[in-house]
Amino acid sequence: MIQYIDGKLLRDMFVSGANNLQNNKDLVDKLNVFPVPDGDTGTNMSLTISYAMKELSKVEGDNITEIGKALSKGSLMGARGNSGVILSQIIRGFAKSIEGKEKISTSDLADAFKNGSDTAYKAVIKPIEGTILTVVRESGEYALSACKKEKDLVAFLEMVIKEANNSLNRTPELLKALKEAGVVDSGGKGLVLIYEGMLEALKGNSIEALEKSSTTTTQSSAQAQINTDDIKFAYCTEFILESDKVSDLQIRDMMMKYGDSLAVVGDDGVIKVHVHTNDPGLVLQDALKYGQLITIKIENMKVQHENILLDTKDETASAVEEKEYGFIATSMGEGLAQIFKDFGVDYIIEGGQTMNPSTEDFMKAIEEIHAKNIFIFPNNSNIIMAANQAKELSEKNIIVIPTKNTPQGFTALVNFNADLSVEENEEAMMESLGLVKSGQVTFAVRDTVMNDIEVKEGNIIGIAEGKLQSAGDGVDEITTKLIENIVDEDSAIITLFYGEDVKEEDANKLRDELEEKFEDIDVELYYGGQPLYYYLISVE
Repeated sequence: MIQYIDGKLLRDMFVSGANNLQNNKDLVDKLNVFPVPDGDTGTNMSLTISYAMKELSKVEGDNITEIGKALSKGSLMGARGNSGVILSQIIRGFAKSIEGKEKISTSDLADAFKNGSDTAYKAVIKPIEGTILTVVRESGEYALSACKKEKDLVAFLEMVIKEANNSLNRTPELLKALKEAGVVDSGGKGLVLIYEGMLEALKGNSIEALEKSSTTTTQSSAQAQINTDDIKFAYCTEFILESDKVSDLQIRDMMMKYGDSLAVVGDDGVIKVHVHTNDPGLVLQDALKYGQLITIKIENMKVQHENILLDTKDETASAVEEKEYGFIATSMGEGLAQIFKDFGVDYIIEGGQTMNPSTEDFMKAIEEIHAKNIFIFPNNSNIIMAANQAKELSEKNIIVIPTKNTPQGFTALVNFNADLSVEENEEAMMESLGLVKSGQVTFAVRDTVMNDIEVKEGNIIGIAEGKLQSAGDGVDEITTKLIENIVDEDSAIITLFYGEDVKEEDANKLRDELEEKFEDIDVELYYGGQPLYYYLISVE
């Protein structure tokens, strides 16, 4: 009978859980609602927790609090995709719950599971039941009752995992899309695999990794020259305030009058503030009214810039100008990346359906861009949460435009106007997202029935506005049907981006046919170079 988990055992449990997920990530990837060849939930969750393992390996001792903090930090920075971000929040809540403990009982473990659930729910603006959130919540609630009668950790965890599996099996009853596709929720399955791996370590049968996971995402960046003229606020002022008397939002409102480049992030009574100001003393005095300052850093940016200029003259190196606006976009395919660059995007994060960028990838991109205001275009619904998580962690002024696909990203950029304010640009871009309809043409990886359409493995399928629209044997035929479904009397432009598996001559032939069929609508064709998808389609 095992009544307590110490630091060493906790470490082993998380490593075993991470390995079990890694070993079965392909299984989780296949639990995609759409029968498309790019299911990535297992990959995203595996890469997320592998960052946590990397951070855990830096902890030398077996202190439970330090282990929890490492797991939390690593998963937060490595979070990829919606499932990865949610998993990072589950781990964060779990870690917070076990802070200060020297050993963990069944009641402690139950509290940690429940706190992981609560933290994840708070992080999602509109929680959807029938997902990983349901599985973590229902198993966490069950754990709270089970711990009252079961003190043996092995028996307790077996009971919790049984309930987690029951919850997972109920997910198709909560989400129609899962029921139609004949699958359970992929994120929920990933969570259960972690729990099952943790149990095996508790029983003395730790699971070993069958292969090494990769955390590499490729990026490309553009840089400019520095100009040191006209620094309006001279002092870069940063501090951390410890207070239970004021919220981060209240502090943010108070600090707005002192300068610009304001960033305020708060968590559990600790508030981090960054502001460019000419009155750092007044800033600190105002903050001291509400608590104590843990750290303070003030730098004279004019002196810094003068030093940079001197250094660059001596070393004949170019420094970097802070411009008004910067842009980050995710893109998969060299053609699409080049179009984004033509639109003035500074930094392309290579990623999309098959590889969602992590929070850390976005943080690196943000650091590369020297601009007062940085717009991020995720261009994928599964990447928006990681972009927003980076926004919260960064001290720069970040604006995430929640583009769900590449056509929306292009449309948002078309509506950017350098003469407008940040707020006006954000509003214009947000409004533009509703002006474009988008579709994708790919192939099915399994038999299914969706939206009353029978799909056979290997079929060409057309997807638009989140719904399966058509299935058949010919790429041109399905592409044409898809466009017919989304074109209406107000449509003026059809844009096709052809992928790496489509020959240019075939794409030109399809464009000519579409021009004849839709004679009152302009048809434009571009090389996208995207993998897996024959065509990405935009209708405006």
